[in-house]
Amino acid sequence: MEADAPTFVAPPQTLGGAIAARWRGVRAGDVGSLPIIFALVLIAIFFQTKNSHFDDPGNIVNLIVQMAGITTIGLGVVFVLLLGEIDLSVGYVSGVCGVIAAKLVEPAGTASGWPVHTGGYVAIVVALLAGAAIGLLQGSIIVKLGIPSFVVTLAGFLGWAGVVLILIGNGGTIVIQDETINGIANNYFSHRTAIILLIVIVVGFAATQIAHLVTRRRAHLSTDSPVLVGLKIVAVAGIGWFIVHYTYLPGANGLPYVALLLALLVAGLSYLATRTRFGRHIYAVGGNSEASRRAGISTDRMRIAGFMIGTTLAALGGIILASRLQSVDTEAGGSSLLLDSIAAAVIGGASLFGGRGHPKNALYGALVIAALANGMGLLGYSAGIQQVATALILLAAVSVDALARKKLAASGG
Repeated sequence: MEADAPTFVAPPQTLGGAIAARWRGVRAGDVGSLPIIFALVLIAIFFQTKNSHFDDPGNIVNLIVQMAGITTIGLGVVFVLLLGEIDLSVGYVSGVCGVIAAKLVEPAGTASGWPVHTGGYVAIVVALLAGAAIGLLQGSIIVKLGIPSFVVTLAGFLGWAGVVLILIGNGGTIVIQDETINGIANNYFSHRTAIILLIVIVVGFAATQIAHLVTRRRAHLSTDSPVLVGLKIVAVAGIGWFIVHYTYLPGANGLPYVALLLALLVAGLSYLATRTRFGRHIYAVGGNSEASRRAGISTDRMRIAGFMIGTTLAALGGIILASRLQSVDTEAGGSSLLLDSIAAAVIGGASLFGGRGHPKNALYGALVIAALANGMGLLGYSAGIQQVATALILLAAVSVDALARKKLAASGG
């Protein structure tokens, strides 16, 4: 009887090997999030030297709340960009859904309320479903009729702006009095609860990282360096501890509810994008749609799903923005919201050409935009200067992406 052939098990990557591989990637043009992290450090240093109140605990809490809406919408934009598409309607989609939630919690019979009156949780669910339905509609038109996403979502931009005006009516402003909706951006965890949440998040992150290592090891696949995985866990724990500690110093109200929501969104969407077959298909369709179709991937379904994710997260972003202001008006979803949301994804590192990006890109980009607005506000700079600065950073981010793609192509990446 012949003995079974020995099974080859790829040895785990060493820390030195991981660093060397990352450096080779950078030299080949795969810079990842390094430019945006470098930019964030420079921005923080610049504003802190100009105004010592920039890193005040209260201002940091305000910064978290300020960036929450743009980050949420930007997370959805990342999934659309991964497909190599664009959605110009997300700003006003967020406005429509924010107005829907606000009107549903208005007392029946009031000037701005509808005959149907619901609680905050029901209003949020209905608004999210409305956002998903809009994505299904627009995505189906793009896929089934073959109309470019730029054209369809530009029509959406104009149309949903009109819907906001129709829904608001003559009232002009709807003041939200529902505690559930208002609490999203205006309520804070107790210190004890924040510490418990931090422990749960760190333990959960560590468990997923270790499980991933074990799964790949059992499948006889190469694994990341255990030391590197340990450093990631330590980094998450350290950053989390710093945020929790800092937000409870004198002058700050504590950790806002919306901070936990952002953490869950980034973690959940990152898992969806990088650890599931759905996520792999999204990347594949964005990288090469025809090759994906020939490989048996339903490219139409993936594209529609991507647009639905984008508009659903736009709806959630609209609810967060309405919660922050505790009201909605005829400007809901307008101003620079669309451009800021797309800029957050692109500045953070998502590629406009499809197939490259990560949900965390929206977090980094939104942090840059919010830090610029916050810091320039402290220094008394005009809105015009803020927009010029954001435009320059956006142009730099797109330029880095274009150059990186050329270098990757030249190196065979």
